[in-house]
Amino acid sequence: MPDQVPVKSKIAVLISGTGTNMTALLYASRLPNAAFEIVLAASNNHDAAGLMTAKSEGIATFAHSHKGMDRAEHDKIMEKAVFDADAEYIVLAGYMRILSAQFVERWNGKMLNIHPSLLPKYRGLDTHKRALDAGDKVAGATVHIVSNELDAGEILGQLEVAIQPDDTPKTLSDRIRIAEHQLFPHVVNAYVSRGYSADWLFDRVRTLAVALPEVEERESHGSPGWRTGGKSGKYFAYFNNQHHGEPHIALLAKTSGQDEMTALIERDPGAFFRPAYYGASGWVGLILNRPDVDWDQVDHWLRRSWQAVAPKRLTRLIDAAEEF
Repeated sequence: MPDQVPVKSKIAVLISGTGTNMTALLYASRLPNAAFEIVLAASNNHDAAGLMTAKSEGIATFAHSHKGMDRAEHDKIMEKAVFDADAEYIVLAGYMRILSAQFVERWNGKMLNIHPSLLPKYRGLDTHKRALDAGDKVAGATVHIVSNELDAGEILGQLEVAIQPDDTPKTLSDRIRIAEHQLFPHVVNAYVSRGYSADWLFDRVRTLAVALPEVEERESHGSPGWRTGGKSGKYFAYFNNQHHGEPHIALLAKTSGQDEMTALIERDPGAFFRPAYYGASGWVGLILNRPDVDWDQVDHWLRRSWQAVAPKRLTRLIDAAEEF
């Protein structure tokens, strides 16, 4: 079955000038199957041309100059506008400000930027001239997670642009900007919808599962599963990708029995369900393809389920590590 269509994520876009990348994101957000919507265009420049574009398209706008202000204080003002718009992500689209460390940390993993070079090459400014001076054959654009080190966060996507023999920084910049307008919406869409992707969810569950002692991965009844090692190993978790007609992508974990499974589902039906076939044995389904999954909770259920079937010599390793 295909991945479930996600609820649209709400994005605030910060700009300082023309906002052409914001405009590309805006129109992409109105295409079928878009996973995001822009709820705010904000700027440190009241005269930013991109604000007029946003207003004309019915997008809420906000502006507050940074001049004469402490960096962190200005960040708080911009952040308040983001919160007031109920945005879940911040996208920097030509926002010509270095952000305070506190601001970046508060939005860790939820703030994206586009940079006009093939990072890690040419962080900072004058990227096109630096690429030409170096004699590079290609330049391009990169979308990355914002970190406290300038232009050094996790790379999410890149697009190469060939450098022509007669290129100047201006002509190269013009072509790279077109590439940016293709790359940015594509990467943003993929990133904000990753929590509904079976492949991404499976990789994340697998990482947590195999971090436990002596675990091996083995398919069972058509589902990926994890069991304790050795000939007598027992399954403690399965990955359920909409099997048996269920709409859920889920982790299946062991409970103490039917009573606990039923209580979990009754208390939080948006997070738990009774899985077909496995539910009769007291396994519970923890739904993964939903907004704001608590991955500490996923890790808790993997560990608890593993401890229920693992040999005592292995559970003592976990107990000792947690005490330390």
